[in-house]
Amino acid sequence: MNYREVMEYIGQAGQHGISPGLDSTRELCRRLGDPQGKLKFVHVAGTNGKGSVSSYVASVLKCGGYRVGRFLSPAVFEYREIIQVNDRPIPKTALCEGMEEVRRACDEITGEGRPHPTLFEMETALGFWYFRKKNCDIVVLETGMGGLLDATNVIESCLVAVLTPVSMDHMKFLGETLPEIAAQKAGIIKRGCPVVLAAQDREVMEVVSRKAGELDCPLTVVEKEGLSHVRPGLERQKFDYRGWKNMEISLGGVYQTENAAVALEVLGILGKTGFPVSEAALRKGMAAAVWPGRFTAVGRKPYFIVDGAHNEDGARRLAESLESCFPDKRMIFIMGMLKDKEYGKVIALTHFLADQIITVTPPGNPRALPAYELACEAAKVHRDVTAADSLEEAVEMSRLLAGKEDVIVAFGSLSYLGKLMEIAGFGGKGKGRK
Repeated sequence: MNYREVMEYIGQAGQHGISPGLDSTRELCRRLGDPQGKLKFVHVAGTNGKGSVSSYVASVLKCGGYRVGRFLSPAVFEYREIIQVNDRPIPKTALCEGMEEVRRACDEITGEGRPHPTLFEMETALGFWYFRKKNCDIVVLETGMGGLLDATNVIESCLVAVLTPVSMDHMKFLGETLPEIAAQKAGIIKRGCPVVLAAQDREVMEVVSRKAGELDCPLTVVEKEGLSHVRPGLERQKFDYRGWKNMEISLGGVYQTENAAVALEVLGILGKTGFPVSEAALRKGMAAAVWPGRFTAVGRKPYFIVDGAHNEDGARRLAESLESCFPDKRMIFIMGMLKDKEYGKVIALTHFLADQIITVTPPGNPRALPAYELACEAAKVHRDVTAADSLEEAVEMSRLLAGKEDVIVAFGSLSYLGKLMEIAGFGGKGKGRK
């Protein structure tokens, strides 16, 4: 297959939907030679913060001289970014070669009367295949939405299991209560492996602590009280965390120092299990970590902020960050959501900061919530709401409404933010005009 054919095949594979469970992924990996069995992993699950924590860990390990694979989702700018080695997306040639192998295995599976693997299962197997092909020293592996039944959980061991903040999301698949969701996320914990747990709701703490105890896993809980001397900022923040002093990061958002603290604990454990890094490499890697689309300033005068807040906890943290970074500033919101998300709660937690709300329909996504329906929901609590017919119209409207000292905030589903930034004239990786 050439690249165009591969992308068409991927589009067709998306029709197989979501199917929690490990049997299909195990069979697919078996037919590819079980590449995951020859790799070492940091396994990361959670509702929010997975990508940021993974970015810090991968960046530091890369600066420490290791070849680091990274598996993430969803893509923001380009499909190939879901599979990376040392920050470089899988090349088109390797994607074509690997997907040819995956298709062959899928054809064998369906030829035996078994269900076709889902797209995420195929992507997971492809990632393992590529990381093994590139002889990665270590892989930072993010779950898709769960943990216990997530395709990534076919791995049989990991160096560290990481649980970032857990909140209500994907309830159709993960459970209707926080403890039920936490139990699914905690499913990545393997017997004897160290566990790093971000500061959590008490119910989540209890579930994870119990699971770690049952499997004889040493548990490190990252308490917010360990953070001190925090100097917040939009594009540079500094903080102390326990023994680490004057640590600098480049990611914005009031929650990022907490994510960075989780990463530091993970790196401390890795340093004792065969992956030490110098202090210089650690500081360089933490400061160099980027994670586009997460409270990212892509434009100035007016500020243009993009953020993937699409659930209750994400919306709460977005509001906190906006209030911290832009006190007394007039804000124009561009909001796009998926219909299976709790968009009413997202609106309730953010609307009071907006002078005007513009809603959009995330393009090319069958789960997209129509802009008009989102506008009707927002209009219940806000007097100035407009549904845009396209992303282009939303960008144009926001710029007409915003003065140089104002702030445009585009948030919600990550699925549309890459396209919106392209329309707005901002470059890839979230680096825009100043």
